[in-house]
Amino acid sequence: MKRWSAKTKLTLLYAAFMVLLTCAALAILFSLSNQEILSSVQSKLREQVEESLEDIEGSEGNLKIDSDFYTLEEGVYLSVYDGQDGEFLYGMIPAGFDAQADFMPDGLQTIKGRNESWYVFDLSFRADGYGEVYVRGITSVTRAENSMRVTLRFALILLPLLAAITIITCYRFIRRAFLPVKKMTETVQKIQRERSLSMRVGLPEGKDEIYYLAATFDNMLEDLEESFHRERQFTSDVSHELRTPVTVILMQCEEILQDPALSEEQRRQTEVIKKKAEEISSMISQLLLLSRADQGRQVIQKELLDISELTEMIVEEQTILAREKEIMITETIEEGIYAAVDESLYIRLLVNLISNSISYGKRGGHTEVSLQQKDGAAVLQVKDDGIGISKEDLPHIWDRFFRADSARSDGSHSGLGLSMVKWIAKEHGGDIEAESVLGEGSRFICRIPLPSKEN
Repeated sequence: MKRWSAKTKLTLLYAAFMVLLTCAALAILFSLSNQEILSSVQSKLREQVEESLEDIEGSEGNLKIDSDFYTLEEGVYLSVYDGQDGEFLYGMIPAGFDAQADFMPDGLQTIKGRNESWYVFDLSFRADGYGEVYVRGITSVTRAENSMRVTLRFALILLPLLAAITIITCYRFIRRAFLPVKKMTETVQKIQRERSLSMRVGLPEGKDEIYYLAATFDNMLEDLEESFHRERQFTSDVSHELRTPVTVILMQCEEILQDPALSEEQRRQTEVIKKKAEEISSMISQLLLLSRADQGRQVIQKELLDISELTEMIVEEQTILAREKEIMITETIEEGIYAAVDESLYIRLLVNLISNSISYGKRGGHTEVSLQQKDGAAVLQVKDDGIGISKEDLPHIWDRFFRADSARSDGSHSGLGLSMVKWIAKEHGGDIEAESVLGEGSRFICRIPLPSKEN
């Protein structure tokens, strides 16, 4: 199920609430309006009939009806009937009212006609000088209900429209309120993409929690940047300081080894010291390179080179080193592949991959190096049949100082080589990936984009 954004969830929640509220309002409006309108019609009917009694007078057996009696007010039709035989005497009867309803003094009746329903209210009245008469009031129930339906139709249109406008306004308000959050997210993504802690959210001063969060986030980034800067500077300074004593150790080892008076045991011990000093010197060199890369001070000088020929030279050099461990290196290199690379960095990349396969290879094993041109890229592969890497360790091999199985390697690797290889591939616009099965070997695949033919 697709994950929705917070502003979409809030808008949908608010929309659901507004729809529920609108439906409830319409239901209440329909119920109350129906009762209120009908009750109002009944009250007006009674009122008109009672007030009409003032327009009726009797004199010597005759009735005198004032002209106001014939005025149609608020849809109420008035008529007068003889109290003895119920004969119609005066007044108006609405068209369509053809029912013969019995008189029900002071009672309200509902009469259903062919097309309409009617309220009928009768009132008995004794006119002086004439006798008893019935005054009847008639009004249409259907017309009153129709007017109510018109109101409800209007409400059915107006209320959803108001709900929609409110929802849209709410969405725009929520989106505007979440703009600082969006900016913070974009800043974090840009930091991850560009690997730079110098960026800031930089929101203007505000008083709500989001602005306070942004300010806190900026302060945290500032502290992290300062911390990383100190760490990189420390690494760089320490590496520089260590180069001199390590160089002195190597020089002294060379001097001692030239002494013919050394015993075999002394020579062996000196060779061990020299080897470890060389490893430390290599580690310092790698640390300096990575430190300069982190600080953006590493200069990369790319030039168009025949990397096929360069790869063959490197493989030939590494073959001599592999013989010590009885590992055979074979090559499959396509000729005439030219790429824009920094020669020293490309050499370091390939040397690290091959020496890594030797370090973690099995005695008497095999390493394959291939270089092919495919899909506009130079595809470099180094495959071995060594100890392999476990599935759990494979994602971490690019981390600095990580060694998947130091106990089973020859111990000559510092754990910086693959981290450097990944950085070199990235700086050349390429990428590198690893495939491995524990106990069966590993394969590293590096892709470096080739210049277009137009160039």
